[in-house]
Amino acid sequence: MTTVAFIGLGNMGLGMAQRLLAAGHDLRVYNRTGSKAAELERAGAKLCGTPREACADAAAVFTMTADDVSSRAVWSGPDGVLAAQLAPRAFAIECSTLSYNWVMELAAQARVRSLRYVDAPVTGLPDAAAAGELTLLVGADAADLEAARPLLSAISNRILHFGAVGSGTAYKLIVNLMGAVQIASLAEGMALAERIGLDLDAVANAISTGQAASPQVVRNARRIVADDHDRNVVFTPVLRLKDVDYALQLAQHIGMRAPFGQVAAGQLQQLIELGHSRDNESRIIEIARLQRAGAAAL
Repeated sequence: MTTVAFIGLGNMGLGMAQRLLAAGHDLRVYNRTGSKAAELERAGAKLCGTPREACADAAAVFTMTADDVSSRAVWSGPDGVLAAQLAPRAFAIECSTLSYNWVMELAAQARVRSLRYVDAPVTGLPDAAAAGELTLLVGADAADLEAARPLLSAISNRILHFGAVGSGTAYKLIVNLMGAVQIASLAEGMALAERIGLDLDAVANAISTGQAASPQVVRNARRIVADDHDRNVVFTPVLRLKDVDYALQLAQHIGMRAPFGQVAAGQLQQLIELGHSRDNESRIIEIARLQRAGAAAL
């Protein structure tokens, strides 16, 4: 039985931690809101007061937080993960979607402490996390990845290795940027269809079997038809905009422009300013509906 720490019990992290516990690991958890760990405690996990406490003597630590700010908070400082005395050659497995620059800085700090850093952002919805069916987008030394596979297999059914540390995050930012552009263009198309009088249910059915179909497009088209944006929220405009901003930072870092991403970011920002920050990102249809020919961007 391996001692594993898990930091961050949000919509995705809770299911991932449950899978590690079900796999028989000695699990210690930390979450800023401790009440979210109640179910895990009943199942045998130990709730700790700080990331440092959770990581003491652990052979691996998984983190799953919202952004760079929250990631820095759990890794750094006197009570952070990096202040803990982990087991020799422990794994530092970062599953959050973070900026490329912070991932590279964090990986360097982990190496100084002789930790094996695995860059492993995930794709999949919360139900996939609870079922252990996530896809991991990994950047890591090949030997480190092989050594970590028994741990990673508890939370995933597919591992895609893109190369060295940072490459997993780079791919995740690229694909989430593409997702934002897809959703923004879907909203524009659905608004056009609505305004010209097409039946939106028929449009969504046609899209789902046509060349423009993708899981992202199909899922959000259905939610637009149902006008179902504030229940069972999967991904908020705030989280999508965070990922797009990180992707735009990456593009700037390597000397590229990303104009489609900039447009999508602008529409997400407008949606947030309209008060829809906690709704599902499919609410972006509201921005498309507000557009008028010849009018300046809202």
